Amino acid sequence: MFGKLTLDAIPYHEPIIMGTLGVVIVAGLALLGAVTYAGKWTYLWKEWITSVDHKRVGVMYIILALVMLLRGFADAIMMRAQQAIAFNDAAGYLPPHHYDQIFTAHGVIMIFFVATPLILGLMNVVVPLQLGARDVAYPFVNSLSFWLSVVGAVLVMISMFVGDFAATGWVAYPPLSELGYSPTAGVDYYIWSLQVSGLGTTLSGINFIVTILRMRAPGLNLMKMPVFCWTALITNILIVAVFPVLTGTLALLTADRYLDMHFFTNELGGNAMMYINLIWVWGHPEVYILILPAFGAFSEIISTFSGKPLFGYKSMVYATSSIGILSFFVWLHHFFTMGSGANVNAFFGIMTSIISIPTGVKLFNWLFTMYRGRIRYHSSTLWTIGFMVTFAVGGMTGVLLAVPGADFVLHNSLFLVAHFHNVIIGGVVFGCLAGISYWFPKVFGFTLDEFWGKVAFWCWLVGYWLAFTPLYILGFEGMTRRMNHYAVAEWHPWLIVALVGAVVVGMGILALLIQFAVSIRNREQNRDLTGDPWDGRSLEWSTSSPAPFYNFAIVPVITSLEQHWDNKKSGRAHARPAKYEDIHMPRNTAAGVIISAFSMLFCFAMVWHMWVFAIVGLIGMIATFIARTYDQDVDYYVPAAEVARIENERFEKLAEAA
Repeated sequence: MFGKLTLDAIPYHEPIIMGTLGVVIVAGLALLGAVTYAGKWTYLWKEWITSVDHKRVGVMYIILALVMLLRGFADAIMMRAQQAIAFNDAAGYLPPHHYDQIFTAHGVIMIFFVATPLILGLMNVVVPLQLGARDVAYPFVNSLSFWLSVVGAVLVMISMFVGDFAATGWVAYPPLSELGYSPTAGVDYYIWSLQVSGLGTTLSGINFIVTILRMRAPGLNLMKMPVFCWTALITNILIVAVFPVLTGTLALLTADRYLDMHFFTNELGGNAMMYINLIWVWGHPEVYILILPAFGAFSEIISTFSGKPLFGYKSMVYATSSIGILSFFVWLHHFFTMGSGANVNAFFGIMTSIISIPTGVKLFNWLFTMYRGRIRYHSSTLWTIGFMVTFAVGGMTGVLLAVPGADFVLHNSLFLVAHFHNVIIGGVVFGCLAGISYWFPKVFGFTLDEFWGKVAFWCWLVGYWLAFTPLYILGFEGMTRRMNHYAVAEWHPWLIVALVGAVVVGMGILALLIQFAVSIRNREQNRDLTGDPWDGRSLEWSTSSPAPFYNFAIVPVITSLEQHWDNKKSGRAHARPAKYEDIHMPRNTAAGVIISAFSMLFCFAMVWHMWVFAIVGLIGMIATFIARTYDQDVDYYVPAAEVARIENERFEKLAEAA
């Protein structure tokens, strides 16, 4: 019944893992005790866990990302410490197999369970508000998508304590990920965590495409949408286009491991290069899936804090769309050195250089937006300026790697690692943290503490350059990635500096947590009731802060690109409507949580070949989904009188604040 699962799967002999397990158990029990003591279980279940409100789902995505950021950063600091210690005769403190699991888990967690939930969280919070919609197109599917992502994250966390994780690198190339070279459950954890979270991401992509195309306010045509909505639209088109490729690729790898197939082996006609092509057909558009929403956030922020409309709106839209198209023509630059031939390498090198042009267009648009503007140095402005400097360097190193001849020298070196982090940290992480700071009052009704926000920014910026500039140098000096021990004396000082940089980034993460804690403690002092704390120009600032659960009492009619700004100038920004109408809203549901719980059982059982439990999990998922389709109580109407009461209270608070 329990398949391959035995007590031997728990790594009792690993003191680091067992110590971590102890900390997790103590912290978990403390959290459960605190919630129980406060009597908040009913509140959490009704208002958050089963919620289909897009704002609350978005907040839960961001919380998931921040929790997983702590785990992913712990892996990073362990790798940096190992490399700083393991020099010449010193073996370091991590055994090779444990080190291999750590760098694989670090990559998987940061891409799938930090960066992806961050962008999905921001899109959930902001897109319906900017469209003038009351929720996303499919609220239940939105909840299900989130909980499927949670299941993927939980599987990765469980792998640390029961069995092991893949020791293959975050893209799990065969033959290393095949059963003959990875006979433990590690690659199976990798497969099922990515499959279940990838399904959630795909469902989110479909949801947002339909929301953006079908749920815009009257008069809001595509060329009047805020740039953030445009970046969200292109991002979700990419998600729907490429995540099924990842699903299919992992399904073939699953067939190799579970059914003795040979899709990616050299036996019976298999070919490992097919896996590498397929994984990067997904993998490189994934980079743009992550960065485009950050571009949208920067566009909103730099316009607001420069006090000007965004420079070159149409060129931003065209640049975003062209990035989406060109992202499908660059994947082969990931394996220039694998013998594709000069003509193929030349084509993909040229395409990789071309895709830098629309990205450069965006950078100049942001700079021209700032030019002669009244720039206010809010923390989100600092994140944006830091991004522009950091990302410009990352883009230039990317163009260098786009040259096949240079790539032959730098491929698989730490130069590549530095470039990738240059883009992801300097772009995606900075963008999402800027967006959280900017839109936070729209969800919670109070602003984040500026002092600690700026401390976090400077720690992240300085820490990034200290941590990854040495890696550029080490790449030129010939140090390859994934090394857990080395004997070259010239490398050692640079790795010490990189460790110091990682510690400074850790201080930035700590400052973020302090910022949240201080802001919550002082929320009454920082409460914003106007709905527009930054004089933002997009439609989401026309609602109160926090936005009510129905977002808009009266769905706005859009006549211009900057509708809210026009309303502010005419004095209609927060005008009281003559009458209210009943509002149609989705009802909270536990179906998404239940389906995800069964999917957790199914995936864990598949990892350990527990076929009975796998069947129970599969039947449970299907049965719950079918039962949900027959549920007649999926929505309700908020009476006009209730809407009027809520809105009158809001206007009274606005009057008090004034």
